Amino acid sequence: MILLLALLLQFPDSLPPKPPAPPAAWLALIGAYASGGDTLYVFEDRGALALLVKPPGPARLAAVSDSVFTLAGPRPLLYDVEHVVFRAGEIQVGQVILRRLAMGPADGGQLRLQPMRPVAELLQIDRGLVPPAESGGGAFLAPDLVEPARLDSTLHLDIRYATTNNFLGSVFYPSARAFLQRPAAEALVRAARALRRLGYGLLIHDAYRPWYVTKVFWDATPPESRWLVANPAQGSKHNRGAAVDITLYDLATGRPVEMPSTYDEATPRAVADFPGGTSRQRWHRALLRRVLEAEGFTVNPSEWWHFDYRDWQRYPILNRPFEDLLK
Repeated sequence: MILLLALLLQFPDSLPPKPPAPPAAWLALIGAYASGGDTLYVFEDRGALALLVKPPGPARLAAVSDSVFTLAGPRPLLYDVEHVVFRAGEIQVGQVILRRLAMGPADGGQLRLQPMRPVAELLQIDRGLVPPAESGGGAFLAPDLVEPARLDSTLHLDIRYATTNNFLGSVFYPSARAFLQRPAAEALVRAARALRRLGYGLLIHDAYRPWYVTKVFWDATPPESRWLVANPAQGSKHNRGAAVDITLYDLATGRPVEMPSTYDEATPRAVADFPGGTSRQRWHRALLRRVLEAEGFTVNPSEWWHFDYRDWQRYPILNRPFEDLLK
């Protein structure tokens, strides 16, 4: 049977109220399960567990016990079964048993990739290279990189690439700073102002990135995971100072909110319209996207945390190291 993910989340015209947290016991059931080449997603939606199947849509579940559920409401013909049974590390749908897939880091922290070459070696090599020539010539706007956190104190920083807490486990920046072209930075300030009324703030993971760092990312990342990084031959919107990796945090606690995936996670959960996880996680993601899109940003379809500012193509690829920007 075919159980591939085929449903995209559609954002409503107005954001609904924040959903309640699901029962804690369900968190161990939510996830992806596979048998052969087939994948099944279990997620929480409006207070019920659901199985994600091909159209006509997801099948909602009704609890019989903590681990046994029945299909509630209309049943997709694909699942003409009486019970869905969860066991440690697997799910049984009718006679089919699917094993739970590991998605993201087990501790909820930072997913790591094994670099193809030592990062320290690549930093020495790539820092001396020159970015690709561009055809924009004199049509580019003059760069004006500023620090958004200096414009609004509620813009917080968690710059992973200034630490080893990133997907390659290496330090790339000499200090935990974030720079953006001034119009993009001012747009973030406006977004932060809108979020404050709802009790949320913006947490920046990355912004301007020198081109040589993008080249190191590419050279160190295994080919099957390169969708996570930009091709240095074209340059990155981060290199132009017009992209930001960002999430929400709770103003009352200072803690980042839950999202469908962790940051820089090279799994299907990172997709901007991934329909799995919990209603609250998707609500947080939708709120972040709604507020930033209202200020001229566009989400990267492959990464819910990555937003490009509308005028990114008007800025040149930059390769100025952080040390020069801090002078």
